[in-house]
Amino acid sequence: MKDSTFITRVVLKNYKSIAACDVQLGPLTFLVGRNGSGKSNFLDALSFVANALNTSLGHAMRDRGGINDVCRRSRGHPNHFRIRLEFALPEGFTGHYDLQIRKRPPGGYEVQIEECSVQNKSCPTSEAYFRVESGTVTDTSMEVAPAAAPDRLYLVNASGLPEFRPVYDAFSRMGFYNFNLDKIRDFQNPDSADILRGDGSNLTSILTQLPPAVKTDLEEYLALVVPDIREVDVTAFGSKLMLAFRQKVGADRYPGRFHANNMSDGTLRALGILVALFQRNQKVEERVTLVGIEEPEIALHPAAAGVLLDALWDAAHRTQVIVTTHSPDLLENKHLDVESILAVKADDGNTVLAPVDEVGRSVVCDRLFTVGELLRVDQLQPDPNQTSLANREKVKQLDLFDSNKRDTNEKTRYRAPP
Repeated sequence: MKDSTFITRVVLKNYKSIAACDVQLGPLTFLVGRNGSGKSNFLDALSFVANALNTSLGHAMRDRGGINDVCRRSRGHPNHFRIRLEFALPEGFTGHYDLQIRKRPPGGYEVQIEECSVQNKSCPTSEAYFRVESGTVTDTSMEVAPAAAPDRLYLVNASGLPEFRPVYDAFSRMGFYNFNLDKIRDFQNPDSADILRGDGSNLTSILTQLPPAVKTDLEEYLALVVPDIREVDVTAFGSKLMLAFRQKVGADRYPGRFHANNMSDGTLRALGILVALFQRNQKVEERVTLVGIEEPEIALHPAAAGVLLDALWDAAHRTQVIVTTHSPDLLENKHLDVESILAVKADDGNTVLAPVDEVGRSVVCDRLFTVGELLRVDQLQPDPNQTSLANREKVKQLDLFDSNKRDTNEKTRYRAPP
């Protein structure tokens, strides 16, 4: 598989039910666990960054109920949460983006630490960076640094400079999907956006933007999920748009035409998933960098799981894909790489998230069981070596406070341990 990986590593601390995690991601990653284990919270941490950059930090916080609902609740009463994302861009840049946001009474918040570093692989000595602490720029490579504010993300301001614009664009062009089938089924307004909205409410507009070859591939996948579907298109009703399907009916010579309000939930959900996976622009800088989908198997027949897995693999050649699931059918394929699985479980209200344990990896690699078979018998468990107290201490060592502050006179820069 072509390495389409955008986010290579995720470090979280005190984000919703996740006390601490430190995981690597690949082109295609499955978050696997029971209902309520916290899979969605991991995906939401990435979505939080995209929302905050596309709208505002305040908007992203309000959408999640405020700082008190975002910051983990526990006996220790943590007063901050942290998101660190390490990335690789196709233009040859690598780096990290780090946020630490703390509570401010009553019910307020501030960006305690925000740091971004970008290196060019072809010129390792060339680096762009900034570090902001509570609304003050404390270190930067910029000759003239934009102003900072404690309740705003500084990357938005820095995106006006060419060295940080690719980072801003990449994080703001992530898409996360939990479809509202009523909105997909209903009339939709034309939308000039080139990324599918999370609820599917602009699916008609995105479908019309797909190149003909991509649309053909999408329809072929859809026909495998719903065998009688021949074509999907968009019909205009005055100023509104609606999906229209051509579907074979009985012995009729020509497929019948049916609008979205006559189609099943499974058909509409399958279409939404496929459009989310195959949406893309021909320009590299305008691509969708990451697609996250919540439980794509919902409302689909188990026999369609193999088709869905093929579509996920296909899409992951062009964009990074993360999927939450608890479907053994989706993970039944014997060729599924166990390294693409992150096992998730709830432990006394805390989400534990890590690669599959050594026993699980061994039996899958030896072809004794598939990942799906392990899931059926509840033996798909996180590696305890990755979720131990020692690992949590490793996460703590990544804190941006005190011992890792820069000496700006000597240009001593913060570096995370490998």
